Amino acid sequence: MYRPQEDTWLLAEALTDAGMPRGGRVLDVCTGTGALAVAAGLGGAGEVTAVDLCRRALLTTWLNARMRGLRVRVRNGDFGDLVGDGEFDVVTANPPYVPSASVPERGRARAWDAGPEGRSVLDRLCAVMPLLLAAKGIGLVVHSSLCDSDLTLRQLRGGGLKASVVARRTVPFGPVMRERAGWLARRGLIEDGQEHEELVVIRADAA
Repeated sequence: MYRPQEDTWLLAEALTDAGMPRGGRVLDVCTGTGALAVAAGLGGAGEVTAVDLCRRALLTTWLNARMRGLRVRVRNGDFGDLVGDGEFDVVTANPPYVPSASVPERGRARAWDAGPEGRSVLDRLCAVMPLLLAAKGIGLVVHSSLCDSDLTLRQLRGGGLKASVVARRTVPFGPVMRERAGWLARRGLIEDGQEHEELVVIRADAA
């Protein structure tokens, strides 16, 4: 779990721009501090579910929602566990997406490390998204363009969703990316001396 950063706020803006249906059912995947779950509640969601593998994240989410007078249902586990638990009008996701040598099974790095291509969570999320969305539902996913946003688009479209990039923002590397820049450059994921990355928000619409 880490404090909300530029990717969280970019996704929150996209959520506002999407025009969430009043009283809609919302799922926030990899909720972390619950910033997006809270934003959904404040935006008029009728029911908000937040899911995360980290129990501390869920406690933080519950407290943040409670402080604002909101009711958020927290679920410990993988977002795939929500398949069959009804469908959602909106699904938001700020998953781990930083390329890493391996995928950690525990510890703080689990909140950002996502395997050699940064897609250990993204690929599963794209596969499950069509099963989570209700008819006319909206999925919003944020990640770095280093993780191949075109692949995310193809995977979502392959699942029968209409998908497009709806927001972009170039930001300086954070501490993890700065520390890993040499490794990323050797793998050809960034240029030598690169200090910025582009964040993208991808919207997926169910028919």
